[in-house]
Amino acid sequence: MTRRNFLEQGGVAGGILAMAASCERADQKAANDLASLDAVETAARIGAGEISAKEAVEAAIDRAVRIDRKINAIAFKTFDAAREAAGTRSGPWAGVPTFIKDLDDLVGVPTGFGSRAFPGYKGRAQTPLIDAVLALGVVSLGKSATPEFGLTATTEPKSAGKTRNPWDTDHSTGGSSGGAAALVAAGVVPVAHASDGGGSIRIPASCCGNVGLKVSRNRYPEARPELAGPVTIAVHGVQSRTVRDTAAVVAALEVPPEVSGLPPVGLVTRASERRLRIGLFTAGADGLPVDAEVVEATRAAAKLCENLGHAVEEIALPFAPGLSEAFLLYWAKYAEVAVVKWEEGSGLKRNGLAFENFTLGIIETLEAKREKLPAAIARLQAAEAEFASMFADLDLLLSPVVAAPPPEIGYLDADLPYEEHLKRVVGYAQFTGLYNIVGAPAISLPLSMSAKGLPIGAMFGAKKGDERTLLELAFELEEAAPWSGRRPPIFG
Repeated sequence: MTRRNFLEQGGVAGGILAMAASCERADQKAANDLASLDAVETAARIGAGEISAKEAVEAAIDRAVRIDRKINAIAFKTFDAAREAAGTRSGPWAGVPTFIKDLDDLVGVPTGFGSRAFPGYKGRAQTPLIDAVLALGVVSLGKSATPEFGLTATTEPKSAGKTRNPWDTDHSTGGSSGGAAALVAAGVVPVAHASDGGGSIRIPASCCGNVGLKVSRNRYPEARPELAGPVTIAVHGVQSRTVRDTAAVVAALEVPPEVSGLPPVGLVTRASERRLRIGLFTAGADGLPVDAEVVEATRAAAKLCENLGHAVEEIALPFAPGLSEAFLLYWAKYAEVAVVKWEEGSGLKRNGLAFENFTLGIIETLEAKREKLPAAIARLQAAEAEFASMFADLDLLLSPVVAAPPPEIGYLDADLPYEEHLKRVVGYAQFTGLYNIVGAPAISLPLSMSAKGLPIGAMFGAKKGDERTLLELAFELEEAAPWSGRRPPIFG
């Protein structure tokens, strides 16, 4: 059976693979190195018998062993279980190796939540979201590193040490899906599970040169309902190196419209002929500074869009006064829920030996301002309609992902005093939280590189439910300014 014969069979699963593979890149057809293949191509070769699932998994384990010594991106290894699972999985990506972010449980596997407070804890159940990810047929090699409870924009937890960027190990991978981003960028696996509560898919994608899509609220199956709250800000997804991998995940994981309340995306496989109206902004929220190199990269992305026939116009900032402060207060509630559950389970009081300065500090901020929380929630809820009104005259927004190129390791160190850490993370990650507040989709695309050879992403955002337009433009930009040939010094 040839690979094309395989792709043309298999119902829904075969349809996802067949349509996604229709935009196969020439460089992948010629590639012999498994590290360079994306998930769609890896699955196609396994299904066609060109390689076995065991070979794909064993090769990924070999890469993980070699590369993780340099980047420290794996929180827990499950290599033996992966070897046993290889060849037993079914689904459109049967046998494709991956990692699950260490904020979510896998039954029988340690979960550390990026914290020192949970030694010996193992997952007892899986969410419908994790079940859906595994139903793709992927084989998990373990857990990817994350900062404590995913609360900050770098991956340097005291529990497991600093995760390092494969482009330059003196620099951050971003957070909180920094381990996943580093493992994908370094070619250990083609895709890795990630999540985004304030930029945690898009920020690491920008830092590591990946594709990172935050989907609309309610697009995917339920994940961690105890953290939903009155405004659900966190969604799940993947780190990938190609648009087609990200598009295939959306098609496979999206729930029916009657469940999500959103228009279906379906499988996007190519650019659209439609020309878009794109609103550009580069100024910082609340007057915060933005690095000149990031502004230049964002404007270069805008120029590329104009050269492709899209209309780009500069717009006022879509950040209303007080929105960032309201988001921070609500964000602190996530930390409090996690720590209170630990206190209830352990019988101990929170302390600096179990938790990091930033976690304790953000909870103290909430405690000091708790009377303001109801008004903050109301402010966040009102923002959704305000944001939606922008799309009467626009199709997409374009902005930086973060306010600077990937910072040096230690810039957001866990031992920093809380106030300094807060000041730095708010300034750095000022662009991404808006989309979590309003529940709309946004994608980071690796369109630029800094003078020091570090990736700089461009973020495109859409109205709630319009992932299709984002993915169609992403395909067009990937073809017009290909990034597939760029590889970090640590790769494969």
